[in-house]
Amino acid sequence: MKILAIGAHPDDIEIGCAGNLLKYANAGHDVYLLVMTPGEKGGEAEKRKEEQARSAEIMNVRDLFWGEYNDTQLAVCLNNMISDIEAVAKKIKPDFVFVNYGDDTHQDHRALSRATISATRYIKNVIFYETPTTNNFSPTLFIDLKDTMDKKITVLLAHKSQVERTNIEGLSIVDIARSMAVFRGIHGRVVLAEGFMPLRLFINI
Repeated sequence: MKILAIGAHPDDIEIGCAGNLLKYANAGHDVYLLVMTPGEKGGEAEKRKEEQARSAEIMNVRDLFWGEYNDTQLAVCLNNMISDIEAVAKKIKPDFVFVNYGDDTHQDHRALSRATISATRYIKNVIFYETPTTNNFSPTLFIDLKDTMDKKITVLLAHKSQVERTNIEGLSIVDIARSMAVFRGIHGRVVLAEGFMPLRLFINI
């Protein structure tokens, strides 16, 4: 299978669904990333792109695409984003798409979610992930992280410039990732999990 994960900024995908992507990659499926901005409002752009490339390498990603948009400005580029996401989807023909959930305090996450809904209207499986800024997220799909949590942390640590940039004193991104995994694990009745909300999900029997 081919899996496309889309994020507004470097490390969005990793906090939201790296554990799941690692499972796909470990099973021999092709994983692709599309990151819309270099996240320059949160650090030096080239450094963040280097960190994203390192993270993708650790996850054994088949290819990493960049959207070439400006951080915090995705809302004014909605139509262009739709076209760009469609172009990447046409190129790789993903079986699954994972993207930021639309109810979020960050305007880029909201805009990307809207654009992806339009751009993936002919793709069967489109699934939303959460980040620490997501609101009103009630997952109905869970992925057990028992075998991939440690490597998810390694992937997050590849984003060295962001580890302590959580805007919560005393909490690193690793602390937040572990807390989210425990919280969603409780919901899913396991120790550690990632939670997801499907826009569309087909189950093959």
